[in-house]
Amino acid sequence: MKKFINSILPFFLKIGSNNYLTAIRDGLSFTVPFTIVGSLFLIVGNFPIVAWTNFIKPYTPMLNSVVNVSFGMLGLISAIGIGYSLAKNFKIELLSNTIITTIAFLLATVDNKFQISVANLSATGMFTAILVAILTTVVSRFVVAHNLTIKLPDSVPPAVAQSFNSLTPAALVLLIVWLIRVVLQINVNDILQRVFQPLIFGLNTIPGLLVYTFIALALWLIGVHGPNLLAGIVTPIFLSNIAANIKAFQAGQTVPYDVADGFWTLFQNIGGSGCTIGLVLAMLVARSKMYRDLGRLSIGPAIFCINEPVIFGFPIVMNPIMAIPFVATPMILGAMTIVFMRLGWVGRIVTEVPWTTPPIIGPYLATNGSIGAAIWSACTIVISYALYFPFFKILDRKQSAAEATEEKSNAPASASVVSGKGATE
Repeated sequence: MKKFINSILPFFLKIGSNNYLTAIRDGLSFTVPFTIVGSLFLIVGNFPIVAWTNFIKPYTPMLNSVVNVSFGMLGLISAIGIGYSLAKNFKIELLSNTIITTIAFLLATVDNKFQISVANLSATGMFTAILVAILTTVVSRFVVAHNLTIKLPDSVPPAVAQSFNSLTPAALVLLIVWLIRVVLQINVNDILQRVFQPLIFGLNTIPGLLVYTFIALALWLIGVHGPNLLAGIVTPIFLSNIAANIKAFQAGQTVPYDVADGFWTLFQNIGGSGCTIGLVLAMLVARSKMYRDLGRLSIGPAIFCINEPVIFGFPIVMNPIMAIPFVATPMILGAMTIVFMRLGWVGRIVTEVPWTTPPIIGPYLATNGSIGAAIWSACTIVISYALYFPFFKILDRKQSAAEATEEKSNAPASASVVSGKGATE
């Protein structure tokens, strides 16, 4: 653990504190409400009950309009969100940076006829959105640092003056993007898709998923929120995958990706990071009073995938015994889930559900009514309990013995006090 902290942690902390990566993470969070709302409409239009499907079929195109707009604009929403977050991180004019990023993104994603391509505004344009937002921010900071803005007299209204301050960075950014996309006819969107394809493919494989899971949870063991730290890297990929899954599902085609947004909470980390739902259940029947009380306190949040009381209260952090099931359980469940999806026993994720959705219900809804997903979700709880239990019993025995020793040491003192009081009376 000490070797990990001294040699590897500084690298990941540097990544986690990087202004660009934190802005990407925060900017992509703007997509969450739209993916959830779009998924709700998708569920309503495709709920797997024959009577309901027949009833709703005439209205399905109307319901899909919300799905198409929400998931079909993920790239555009990402450009807006990341442009805003970068401006906030680097303390430059928020609205100006956001608008310039948005317009530059639209220009960068035009088709070969130099017209706005609606297809490129979806998740396929997310990497372009990230690149354009960074370009805009770099240019805007350069302009401000070198005082290249156009300044008008003080008598000019502030709103007008601010618009002219944006003129120089807007002109430079749009000129750069125009030269690349229109003059040189370089399709940035296609190039970025090819560049990131190995990473997209890697995270959809068992080895790739295991590496990501190990790093994210190993960071948790030293008190660092690993999934949050790595979100700026993996979130664009997971969002892109679920958008592709939804598109294929709507078209009646084979859903392509096993690992999509929601996979982490629905199948790997039930009850919170480390899949600690099994540990919480074990604590409910602990011999130790302390662990029983903690279990009762934690079971409610665990149902909704919140486990900070366990991570910091048990604690999991800096606990070498619990580190083994904490890391191993999600890795085992992740690998098994991919295998079951490829065997057709568990449905792939085709809708977005809130990360706080309870187990069994969440996987059932996210896979559009896959009974296998619901059954497997119940099984993951049992597996989590089985994997955590032997490690927990080691600590439970120690804690129970310590509590018994403390009670014995306090018993004589209490008895003498009582007898003394009686003699005085």
